[in-house]
Amino acid sequence: MKEKNPWHMPVTIIITVIGVIAIVALVTVAVLQNRPLPQKYKYGIVLDAGSSHTALYMYEWPAEKDNNTGRVEQKQSCKVQGPGISSYASAPHKAGESLKACMLKAEQWVPDRRHRETPLYLGATAGMRLLNMENSSASDKVFKAVEEALQKSPFSFQGARILSGQEEGAFGWVTVNYLDDRLKQGLETTGALDLGGASTQISFVSDKFDGSESPINSVTFRLYGNDYNLYTHSFLCYGKDQALRLTLAHQTQSGPNSISDPCFNPGYNMTRNYSALYDSPCVSDRKPQGAPQTFTHLGTGKFQKCQAVVKNIFNFTHCRYSQCSFNGVFQPLLQGSFGAFSAYYFVMDFLNLTDTFIPLDTVKEKVAAFCATHWSEVLQKHPTVKEKYLAEYCFSGTYILTLLTEGYSFTSKTYSDIKFIKKIKGSDAGWTLGYMLNLTNMIPAEAPDTPPLPHAGYVSIVTVMALLLFILFIISLRPLWPRCSKQPQII
Repeated sequence: MKEKNPWHMPVTIIITVIGVIAIVALVTVAVLQNRPLPQKYKYGIVLDAGSSHTALYMYEWPAEKDNNTGRVEQKQSCKVQGPGISSYASAPHKAGESLKACMLKAEQWVPDRRHRETPLYLGATAGMRLLNMENSSASDKVFKAVEEALQKSPFSFQGARILSGQEEGAFGWVTVNYLDDRLKQGLETTGALDLGGASTQISFVSDKFDGSESPINSVTFRLYGNDYNLYTHSFLCYGKDQALRLTLAHQTQSGPNSISDPCFNPGYNMTRNYSALYDSPCVSDRKPQGAPQTFTHLGTGKFQKCQAVVKNIFNFTHCRYSQCSFNGVFQPLLQGSFGAFSAYYFVMDFLNLTDTFIPLDTVKEKVAAFCATHWSEVLQKHPTVKEKYLAEYCFSGTYILTLLTEGYSFTSKTYSDIKFIKKIKGSDAGWTLGYMLNLTNMIPAEAPDTPPLPHAGYVSIVTVMALLLFILFIISLRPLWPRCSKQPQII
């Protein structure tokens, strides 16, 4: 008679099979439960109604992580044809009509099933701030026309309003630091320099500024568990286009028939209308009495003289605080790096001067060389650029350098702290993303919870533990193992 092998015992076989099945089930459930699922997305749309034009931006983020860890990214943009909505004061209905083409594109971009839940915002900046100052009734009519047009879209329209200069600066700072992951990671933040057509903003965090000296310039944020005390200020009428009006107004105070302007290329010759020049609230009170209907605008292209003309639009003499930028506005000492976008980028990109490691003196020399180039040569070199923009690059480059160095106090040493940027990781730098994030509460005040392990790490640990359990189970059956030292007895 043979000795019975314990492995052939039914109970042992059943226990072994159940153990194997349990382990396989554990691993299978872990993998299936934690596998990455097909991503679903949500969307948001913001219209930036600036002084010179309107642009539409579409943002996308993971649907299951809208206010936690999901990254919001710009996916599409559309530049509205025509001028900014403030230019339609005399024909408000055209402001709404101008948005239709970009809104149709947005309908195509956003999946149909997401249309009704996609928030749509319109924020107007300095152009509408000026119109509201000059003619609030016209401003209201423009907004009414815009709102009627946007309410017809399939999206969830959340309203249109004018942003304050402080909001524009603060949201621009949020955008730059959000896109660079500085808020989420708790890194040192980047300051924001924004230059539009009608206003310019500066925003940065300073550990030496608590808002006590000038509370109007202070904004406090708690983002991702960190507190930020932000200095921000917006200078209305000191955007690129309005600053040009200010310099021309300074040169035409006596109502001359012609001016020789050092901020335009030599050979430039244009007839300008006095009424058109002075039809902005930034200069309307300066229009000379008894001036002719037009004047001849001649360019001479002298950089240093242009700088002197530009300096005249700033007031550096009055400051009731410990220190000021210009026009009596408090500004703490500059701190950290800065991202300069909007017109800063476009002007310096045209002049091929976005590399701020180029010494400041060399930058000035290159701008001076461009200003000294004859207008006919400039036209020949850049046949695809609109003459209006082309004519203003000498002034714009000089104005930017003067604003940064004389206005904001950047020096030859700190100029390299500036980075001229258009996009950050595929998204446009500007206030629109920060605005949407704020309105949708998508930047948590406290640091978001994160799983202790990534998906792959979790599955690996579960697998190892399951194998260990299986090995321990086998070892636990050792008393039932046949003894190798004993030979089966035959009776």
